[in-house]
Amino acid sequence: MSQLYQLYQSVDKDTFTQMVCGQAPYFSTIAPRFELLEPGRAQVNVPFRKEITNHLGTVHAIALCNAAELVAGTMTDVSIPAGARWIPKGMTVEYRAKAKTDVVAVADGSQVDWSQEGDLVVPVSIADSDGTEVFTAAITMNVRHG
Repeated sequence: MSQLYQLYQSVDKDTFTQMVCGQAPYFSTIAPRFELLEPGRAQVNVPFRKEITNHLGTVHAIALCNAAELVAGTMTDVSIPAGARWIPKGMTVEYRAKAKTDVVAVADGSQVDWSQEGDLVVPVSIADSDGTEVFTAAITMNVRHG
């Protein structure tokens, strides 16, 4: 079991989120809150705040990318075999609708074969508070074992 997953299981969600943002401070710009982290799945809620909006008054594209990378990275970390390492290699995104509310970012790695090495693609979906999908991403994670 990964150290990150052990940490998630040992503290409350707010403390865990603060610790992750302490390790990678840029993530704190979106004020995320982890709701779920387990092998194959992660969910983070991001509140709608003026600080992350664009000139249209909607959630900025890069804030959505930030949330996507956060859920994909943490989910990858708790999904790969012990001793493996990972690094994001690329991200393809699609902006599907304007995000005018809080958003929920979900990384679903349930169909990824985590026993494999090399480039693994993690799908991410972000929805608004009405459940409308506003953003999707396919994040390529380069995974190396041992």
